[in-house]
Amino acid sequence: MGEQLSGWLIRISTGWVALAAVVGFLLFAALVLPNQAAQLEAKTGEVASPDVLLFYSPEELYQLAEAYGAEGREAYIRARFTFDVVWPLVYAVFLSTAISWVYGKAFEAGSPWRRMNLVPVLGALFDYLENVSTSLVMWRYPEWTAVVDLLAPIFTLVKWVFVGGGFGLLLIGVMVGVWRWKKRMPSAMEHRA
Repeated sequence: MGEQLSGWLIRISTGWVALAAVVGFLLFAALVLPNQAAQLEAKTGEVASPDVLLFYSPEELYQLAEAYGAEGREAYIRARFTFDVVWPLVYAVFLSTAISWVYGKAFEAGSPWRRMNLVPVLGALFDYLENVSTSLVMWRYPEWTAVVDLLAPIFTLVKWVFVGGGFGLLLIGVMVGVWRWKKRMPSAMEHRA
């Protein structure tokens, strides 16, 4: 299934599709993210959100739930099942199509590197697992949600590894592509002479 999804992403990721995904990502990040963050902060106060943390313990998750209060927890859950359903799709489409297009230029067809376009998809998957688990903890608070409270921080950390990895892979692909393009330039210039 992974190879099929990777191949499909490679096939649809033309320069125009990748460019549209970049523009969509930038517009969403500039116009929607700040507004969403401000709305959530108005309900939860200036307390951190587990979504933006790299590491936290189950105890710290319950401390956040306490600090949010009932209204803040409700706003947090609502945001996870409205805004945060769309946001992982936005960044996964951007990164997957951009990586697919760039790696299509940087690496030969059939290269296993081209399957790196699946890394952002895994990031989005773990983002959704994080959203469900942290929301369940918030919803059940002050009751403890065994196992889920242990998994939530793991899902968050793995999400950041894959999302950060997606940006890193995109940068690597651009650097390899530029290096290979520069390497071909002298031979193209020699043929013209």
